[in-house]
Amino acid sequence: MVCLDTSFLIDVLRGEKRVEEIENRLDKGTEPVKVASPAIMELIRGAVLSNNPETEKQKVHQLLSYLIVLNLDKESAIIAGNIEAELIKAGEKIDVEDIMIGAIAKKDNETLLTRNKKHFEKIKGLKIESY
Repeated sequence: MVCLDTSFLIDVLRGEKRVEEIENRLDKGTEPVKVASPAIMELIRGAVLSNNPETEKQKVHQLLSYLIVLNLDKESAIIAGNIEAELIKAGEKIDVEDIMIGAIAKKDNETLLTRNKKHFEKIKGLKIESY
């Protein structure tokens, strides 16, 4: 089971060669591919801030149509709050969206596929696949 991080989805949208092999593997797999809802927020924000917002939003919506969305529910929000508090106590800081994405993946026992290993490896117990 895999949950796609924003960094991977951006690379897909940009047509980056480095993700083609992973895309092919996911397409051939039998497991559903998922995305955490805060990643959708990040993608839409980027699309709206781009030079061509309507085209970019359309690309995002098309990509999302193939994915199952994992939402920030009560349990994952509690996990996110604990993660953020632990990071603050340790003097570490990562974006709140990354904390929510990590909490959702952790709660749903998903492996997070990301290029941003540096941030996500700070979340204890989170399974990460980086590329």
